[in-house]
Amino acid sequence: MEYLLIIPGRLNNLNDYISAERANRYKGAQMKADNEAVVKAAITRSLRGVYIQKKVRMEYLWVEKNQRRDLDNISSFGRKVIQDELVKSRILQNDGWANIIGFSDSFAVDKQDPRIEVRIIEVDE
Repeated sequence: MEYLLIIPGRLNNLNDYISAERANRYKGAQMKADNEAVVKAAITRSLRGVYIQKKVRMEYLWVEKNQRRDLDNISSFGRKVIQDELVKSRILQNDGWANIIGFSDSFAVDKQDPRIEVRIIEVDE
């Protein structure tokens, strides 16, 4: 089975998070919580009633409004937030080696419709 999670807009990137953590650890925690709330709303819209028991592979498409942010900064913090929220929402049992066999990142630009598309693909063992 395959599932598609679409998160409208953009999440903060790793540089934003590091700056917030350095300024004040509570500010960093608040930033992560704010990003998780955006992801949770998207999960509620896209994956209501889905509970995945199998291992998965995840394919991320990061659609940015421009090319100003570095690719690794976009994806590293974003993946962490998305996968943590998928576990909190009980879509995935966990986000460790026993549950996610791998992931890939692709990037595109769409000035009018920035978004994150996460394809979650169940894998037969």
